[in-house]
Amino acid sequence: MPELLNVKNLSVSFRTPQGEVEAVRDVSFSVKAGEVLAIVGESGCGKSVLCKSILKLLPVTAQIKSGSIHADGMDITSLSEREMQKLRGRLFSMVFQDPMTALNPTIPAGRQIAEAVRVHRPRAAGTEVRCRVESLLTLVGLTPEKAQLYPHQLSGGMRQRCVMAAALASEPKILFADEPTTALDVTVQAQILDLLREIQQTLGTATVLVSHDLGVVARAADRVAVMYAGKIVEIGTVEEIFYDPRHPYTWGLLLALPSLAREGEPLYAIPGTPPSLLHPPKGDAFAPRNRYALAIDYEEAPPMFQITETHFAATWLLDERAPPVESPVKGGFYG
Repeated sequence: MPELLNVKNLSVSFRTPQGEVEAVRDVSFSVKAGEVLAIVGESGCGKSVLCKSILKLLPVTAQIKSGSIHADGMDITSLSEREMQKLRGRLFSMVFQDPMTALNPTIPAGRQIAEAVRVHRPRAAGTEVRCRVESLLTLVGLTPEKAQLYPHQLSGGMRQRCVMAAALASEPKILFADEPTTALDVTVQAQILDLLREIQQTLGTATVLVSHDLGVVARAADRVAVMYAGKIVEIGTVEEIFYDPRHPYTWGLLLALPSLAREGEPLYAIPGTPPSLLHPPKGDAFAPRNRYALAIDYEEAPPMFQITETHFAATWLLDERAPPVESPVKGGFYG
């Protein structure tokens, strides 16, 4: 399948009173049509900033320092705000984390979805818009009657479905979903994830799913990119990341899952805290928290080592000169 999104060596920084924060550092990845790529990592690692950088939804204090962004074969790196407005919704759209802040509490849900339809179909008649709203509600698993309800009259799952309906109003080729299940209970989470899969299969939409929940990722994604301190440190298929992880940070994330905890023992936590990106460390940013760190980790950032055609990891442990280290994640994610 063709690549719908291709990001190469993207770096994004923010100007702050304390100095320049390097929020995204030399990130490269691609997403194909009909594929779900999950971006995972701790809070503050740059996941949401990365997505908003592609959509050009950054504040004035932010700037793209280097790199390129190609979407549907078009270089959008230097497009103006006016040019980006023509692409948002049509080429790509975004589902935000909290549906209550994405929806206007004073307007019925159906009218808000209709507004998204009219933005991209300004000449559509009222009947056509109404039919489109009903079809979108059906697509996301809601009955057309829900269009008359206000957001506070809907459950959390229903509100998120309405947000998804609005995001899909113009059938975008690329959908960004930023923590779409965080505020939902486990049962509704599963329903929303299944819905994302159905939409991806029905419309052939490429999806970038941002999450810190590896259980969510295992259920929904085709490939996984692990981010730490503004960089992608490992990327591969779901099977490769969960059954054959190679980066110590990925090991830590997997060990912290309750499903891998031993009965009677405390839940594992990665020691230490992420570094300040006001002054990124000289070598591997994860080195101070990495029990397997080598001397070179404190002096030089590792390159991306290729493990398979689809699996890459930035750790000096994969260098042929490194001592052998056995993965602490015994038996993989489901072990």
